[in-house]
Amino acid sequence: QVQLAESGGGLVQPGKSLRLSCAASGFPFITYNMRWYRQAPGKEREWVAEITSADPTPIYADSFEARFTMSRDNARNTVYLQMNNLKVEDTAVYLCNAYNYMNDYWGQGTQVTVSS
Repeated sequence: QVQLAESGGGLVQPGKSLRLSCAASGFPFITYNMRWYRQAPGKEREWVAEITSADPTPIYADSFEARFTMSRDNARNTVYLQMNNLKVEDTAVYLCNAYNYMNDYWGQGTQVTVSS
């Protein structure tokens, strides 16, 4: 059974940090491209970052590169998103996505709320 389980979200104050995790199971993780997305209330889903199966170098959407760092641990079938200097506008559900030319899997997401 395919599963992507995000964790690490929560309520934090502006300027603080959070580290999200996405643990994958049920498919050959090492062969899949991995992405983080986020979706804020009333807004469209937004791509945040990606690490492909072929290249461990993360790729970021322009607005996230300065504060967010994505990493991938193939031995643990897990990807991470380190988020620093969080802002109120970072409040969203953060979702993990695994895809290749045949399949596209999504997790349920983890809520991140940034508020003072």
